[in-house]
Amino acid sequence: MPATTTLVEEQKGITVKSVLVLAGMSVSYLLLSYVLVGFKTDQLVLVGLASVLFFLSPITRKLLIGFSSFIVFWVLFDYMKAFPNYWFNAVHIESLYNAEKAIFGIGSGTLRLTPNEYWLLHSHTFLDVMSGLFYLTWVPVPLGFAVFLFFRNRRQFVYFSLTFLLINLLGFVVYYLYPAAPPWYVQQFGFEFVAATPGNTAGLSRFDVFFGVEIFQGLYAKSSNVFAAMPSLHSSYPLLVLYYALKNRLGLLMKSVFSIITVGIWFAAVYSSHHYVVDVLAGIACASCGILLFNFLAGRPGATKKAVDKFVAVIS
Repeated sequence: MPATTTLVEEQKGITVKSVLVLAGMSVSYLLLSYVLVGFKTDQLVLVGLASVLFFLSPITRKLLIGFSSFIVFWVLFDYMKAFPNYWFNAVHIESLYNAEKAIFGIGSGTLRLTPNEYWLLHSHTFLDVMSGLFYLTWVPVPLGFAVFLFFRNRRQFVYFSLTFLLINLLGFVVYYLYPAAPPWYVQQFGFEFVAATPGNTAGLSRFDVFFGVEIFQGLYAKSSNVFAAMPSLHSSYPLLVLYYALKNRLGLLMKSVFSIITVGIWFAAVYSSHHYVVDVLAGIACASCGILLFNFLAGRPGATKKAVDKFVAVIS
């Protein structure tokens, strides 16, 4: 009977070794997280979800392995709390504000306003609602699109998920090289640096107030670092999705939807005072560089291409 059970487990892809590896990684993650950022229920949710996907079926196990890129992103993003970027470089506040005003400033009487300041004075309930709805898509759309690619084309799924991780790694590097305050920070604190400033919903608070909810309040209370406005990775993600939608020749409807979401998030980022226009442009550049760099590395014979091909084989 034990021999038969072992054979069935191996056919399902579950072995004693794989279970021990999962358990070891889970315990290590929880312990390290406790030391670095303290205990949070999100950590248990992640471990629980990973365990369910691992034991549920062979296909969900492959899905778990495939989504390891997104898990790595989430863990690194969370751990940024333990190492604030303002420890390593000075935060750019006034210089970034002045650059935005010089390049994209809008005349208003005798004043010259940044686009954020202009929209702060000309906010509208319709734009509040639309901006909030667009901003809510920045997580579901990339994840949902990744699941779609997983069941449609495993190789394209791997390309998409690894490019997503690469774009984030590039963005994280810039966060530490060039710490930058968001527009709402200037509106509240001026040009004085205040360390450990908590996250802020800024213009998105009007969405919460309109619907009588605390969606964005809850999201931005978990912000890893408010001085990470440049580049706007919120602006990078929809562009990556749009690129792969075009690359995989999806229908006109899907391309149109992703195009609208992309432009909508770009506008919402500025309208809500979470990013300057230059932050959005930096996010677009970050996504473009990540896409080009991954395509270059994955298209050339070498260790990277072999690793990608092996990854594809594992989840196929």
